[in-house]
Amino acid sequence: MTDTAAPARNALHDATSPYLLQHAGNPVDWYPWGPEAHALARRLDKPILLSIGYSACHWCHVMAHESFEDPATAAVMNEHFVNVKVDREERPDLDRIYQNAHQLLSGRGGGWPLTVFLSPRDHVPFFAGTYFPPEPRYGMPGFRDVLSRVAAFYHTHDADVHTQNARLSAALAEIAAGPAGRDAVLSATPLDTGLDQALQAFDREDGGFGGAPKFPHAGSLARLLRADGDDAKHADARRLTRLTLDRMAAGGLYDQLGGGFFRYSTDAAWRIPHFEKMLYDNGPLLDLYAEAWRITGEARYAEVARGVAAWLGREMTAPEGAFHSSLDADSEGEEGRFYVWTRAQVAAALGPDYPLFAARSGLDGPPNFEGHWHLQRAAEVAELAPHFGVTPEDADARLAGAARTLLHIRAGRERPGCDDKVLVSWNALTIKALARAGMLLGEPEYVTRATRALDFIRDTLWQDGRLRATWRVGRARLAAYLDDHAFLLDALLALLEARWRRADLDFAIALADTLLARFEDTAAGGFFFTAHDHEALLARTKSIADDALPAGAGIAAYALNRLGHVLGESRYLEAATRTLRNAWPALEAAPMAHEALLSALEAELDPPEIIVVRAPASELETWLPPCRNGGPERFVLGIPAEETTLPGLLATRVAGPDRGVAYVCRGTHCELPLRDPAALAAACRPGRR
Repeated sequence: MTDTAAPARNALHDATSPYLLQHAGNPVDWYPWGPEAHALARRLDKPILLSIGYSACHWCHVMAHESFEDPATAAVMNEHFVNVKVDREERPDLDRIYQNAHQLLSGRGGGWPLTVFLSPRDHVPFFAGTYFPPEPRYGMPGFRDVLSRVAAFYHTHDADVHTQNARLSAALAEIAAGPAGRDAVLSATPLDTGLDQALQAFDREDGGFGGAPKFPHAGSLARLLRADGDDAKHADARRLTRLTLDRMAAGGLYDQLGGGFFRYSTDAAWRIPHFEKMLYDNGPLLDLYAEAWRITGEARYAEVARGVAAWLGREMTAPEGAFHSSLDADSEGEEGRFYVWTRAQVAAALGPDYPLFAARSGLDGPPNFEGHWHLQRAAEVAELAPHFGVTPEDADARLAGAARTLLHIRAGRERPGCDDKVLVSWNALTIKALARAGMLLGEPEYVTRATRALDFIRDTLWQDGRLRATWRVGRARLAAYLDDHAFLLDALLALLEARWRRADLDFAIALADTLLARFEDTAAGGFFFTAHDHEALLARTKSIADDALPAGAGIAAYALNRLGHVLGESRYLEAATRTLRNAWPALEAAPMAHEALLSALEAELDPPEIIVVRAPASELETWLPPCRNGGPERFVLGIPAEETTLPGLLATRVAGPDRGVAYVCRGTHCELPLRDPAALAAACRPGRR
């Protein structure tokens, strides 16, 4: 993605965010969020027009073209407002606050672009919306009319604005504090209720939850896939989860040629996506499909996982080894243009293989996207092979060759824009997924890629004991958030399972200590989204409920629980417990909205099995593979016998004088050490727990 094709006209020209740079050539006098814009607004007594979006957002582009690039609209904005542009991916702290404010002011959920008008005195919003068209349509007023009316209201209703802002500030503070359950007694009730809620929400025909638009919800599916009860309810959960995985992979949500998942489906049957691809979706979905292969042994799940991993390597990996943030939905000014086909294009490319590929991909049916075809998996090879008089193996080979041909042709098209900034939190989700998938699928190259990304983050964004949130064009910026620390700690633990490095354990301990020192609410429990010394904002939120990302508090509690058991470190275990107690009222009220916390609750109530193998480095792989058939309820470390001065409980896990030793513990209970690989394999057999 080029920074901007137009000469810089406003204060965004020095930004690192591709989204902000897209607006650097606007006739709007944009400012980034910061002291300069705030001081100007106070001095001129002009409201702040805060516009929040991100570079892959289709409707953000539409509003930019219609309004922000229009000189007449820009003139109205510049006359009446101080205009501030924010990338919600760089500043999730601001986005959280003003999305909540939008919901309070409008009574509706928000989204992007988010358009909020703030008092210059205290940055409290007094009017909010999302996308506004340039002229009245879709039942919405035109943007220029909104601008004029808001400016007039601000200057003629000062007392009303002040009164409303006081009430809104109090409401935002109440939301930020959340319901506290400091003395709650933890139980499995939310786990049971959450399962019931999920079964009620499932679309039993097409899978997934609810109707259109339909999102993957990888965290919910991962938990339900592992439902291990032997009653009808748990069996139903497993069946519906596999139905969902199959329908997502066969439909248009999955890129049938290039791999990777789009952000969401515009229909209930997963056929036509919104065509942006986000790193934060694809990491967890890679992990999910690798886990599905582990549980079921079905090759189709491993195939999808490998397809996602291939896409990450081909299209999302920066030269430095970390991962870009997203791909735009649009190219050549049209959504989906890069991905869709005509029959003539495919027939010309494939020749005699066209009929087979057309039947497989839905090209023999009516067009499904604006007169074009977005490829699906419309029929299975076992059905097609007899019809075309070939063996399934031959059909597979011909279809794979056809897909490679079309992928090569597609690569020559004008590509969707890539937001190439590196976000620590999203990279951490992907590092964990590659580490897990590499370990489960026997793909060591995935682990190598995860390691390279982790090393880039540690070398570039971990500075003097402080983590930065984002990096681009050689610049690490912005104090990192709870999600960055928690997700990275979780990723480090996954990498340590996949392969041992002492530096990664030390980094994990440093991150865990940072979470406690700089983010924990020591009075009520849980973690704030921003550090104690972060810029003072309108409200200080906690990350309890999942949204597009898993809740940082849930991941923090889960990872601290795991690291606490590995090291025997009570500080980490107690912080995880306090987090669950703080969130308990929310967990009881709406468990399905708190999947990350539910996973932490499972680990709290049923501590993970910790297996530590100490053996010469050359012998570790004779010990470890049988243990890797466990899910999140098991954590396995293979530590070379040569490693010394280990921290905490690991210092007591020593190798024998002439052979390896395996230590198997659950919670505070440990079994006798095992002194040969066969004994450990028997201890790790499926169903043992």
